[in-house]
Amino acid sequence: MKLTAKFNLVLGTASLFGIVILIFFSHYFLQKNAREEVLNTARILMQSAIAVRHYTVTEIKPLMALQQKRQFLAQTVPAYAANQFIASLQEKHPEYSYREATLNPTNPKNKAKAWEAEIVNQFRSYDEETELVGERETPNGPALYLSRPIKIVNPNCLSCHDTPAKAPETLLAKYGNSSGFGWKLNEVIGAQVVSIPMTLQLQRAESTLYKFSACIVTVFVFVIVLLNILLRIIVIKPV
Repeated sequence: MKLTAKFNLVLGTASLFGIVILIFFSHYFLQKNAREEVLNTARILMQSAIAVRHYTVTEIKPLMALQQKRQFLAQTVPAYAANQFIASLQEKHPEYSYREATLNPTNPKNKAKAWEAEIVNQFRSYDEETELVGERETPNGPALYLSRPIKIVNPNCLSCHDTPAKAPETLLAKYGNSSGFGWKLNEVIGAQVVSIPMTLQLQRAESTLYKFSACIVTVFVFVIVLLNILLRIIVIKPV
């Protein structure tokens, strides 16, 4: 075998090995970054919902206390306010989802789905858990979810959710007395769940990987060709 052929065989094998390693680690880090990007978006969305809840409790509910005695106003309920806020966002980003999934809700719309109930029960079983992050398959592809427990820490909440006898008549008139009662102080009754699709970010990561791989292969091919030319000029011809 000629010297050039041996040189190219060794160099080509080493280059191929290097390219495979680079692509493997690039794929890993790009996928990780894509997931982190989705998770950061989920945390921003969660904090936004929490801010709306806080505003409703501290600013809106006290102002509507008198009207609440005459008619139940859903606008004074923190969960309603947060869901309405996210609903406005969903007009342009329908793939984003926020739910206050509850095992025993007053409003049937907040009834936890099977996968959400598993999250709530996880929080109920492990009181030290303050946040759960996971992935699940949806009809639109993989989605990342971020969840936090809804825990009754304010005794005032029990005025509506202790027993039907203690609940406001306006609340009973709107939702009835069959659910949303029997809550206990310091009990986890549900979970805030933000769900964001990962498809777009993963596609961007894959596209970046293809471009990066093409650049890497081009650079290695260029280096091999250049080394062959220099080898011929500097080593083979003089010999």
